[in-house]
Amino acid sequence: MSVDQSFRPALRRTRVPAGGILEGPRVLRRLPEDAEPRPYHLFGVRPLGRVIGAEIEGVDLARPLTPELREELNRALLEWKVIFFRDQDITAEQQRAFARHWGPLETNPFLPKGDSDEVTRFTRTAAMPGFENVWHVDVTFRPNPALGSVLRLVRVPPVGGDTIWADMAAAYDNLPADVRRRLEGLRAVHDFVPGFERFSDNDFLASRQDEFPPVEHPVVRIHPETGRRTLFVNQSFTTHIVGMDRDESDELLRYLFVQAHVPEFQVRFHWTENAVAFWDNRATQHYAVNDYAPEVRIAERVAIAGDRPF
Repeated sequence: MSVDQSFRPALRRTRVPAGGILEGPRVLRRLPEDAEPRPYHLFGVRPLGRVIGAEIEGVDLARPLTPELREELNRALLEWKVIFFRDQDITAEQQRAFARHWGPLETNPFLPKGDSDEVTRFTRTAAMPGFENVWHVDVTFRPNPALGSVLRLVRVPPVGGDTIWADMAAAYDNLPADVRRRLEGLRAVHDFVPGFERFSDNDFLASRQDEFPPVEHPVVRIHPETGRRTLFVNQSFTTHIVGMDRDESDELLRYLFVQAHVPEFQVRFHWTENAVAFWDNRATQHYAVNDYAPEVRIAERVAIAGDRPF
């Protein structure tokens, strides 16, 4: 059977509805199958969701991390996929210093800068609305997408402006077994243009196409640290499945995109001033809720360079 013939039978056999999501109980596994929960000794952990999202208590991000603290925070990041810190009155340089414990920082030529090229500053007003209210994974148009991001809220609207993250390992675990089998070995093309064309000048986009040509990534990525399989396609940057008829590819991608919409796989974070989120870009998608206009929302983000998905 050719690649472009394999998806429809799987959908029929598993009775996936038109919306792409099956009802009923979910497999909600926070850790790899063979892993046991371990206590944290250097800070408190307050879970916000069953599989994703936890607040870290008792860590001051203005202070340098010891190797032991960095190791425990990394374990928390891998376990919870996104970790949150409240009341962190830190500078942009201290934010960068924290992120560098996980690797070199990357720059993004498509987004507004903060006090350095490594900082993206999102100033959202009624005149300058945000376009991040779509489920996405940061910079998958790069051959080596970001490992993760550290986002700090500088100014918080009085109502709204939450961010939602989805655990894409849980999304993969809950796919019908025959759909999971058919995804093995598939690759998809990622391109920066669909993600930025709504709010960028066409001449600017054209000038960047040689620097950022489309790239291929596996549809199912294996996390380099946990070994878990995660869905690695997203609505902002994934354009089509390699070697598949375009109509069939579109159908499959629409089905995979909506797996991030399942509330059981999500955590929703209500921001407060100087709150910080650190998420694993290899394991999650996120969505910035755009419900606060005409109030102002200002955030600063740094991104950590990653490796090539496999």
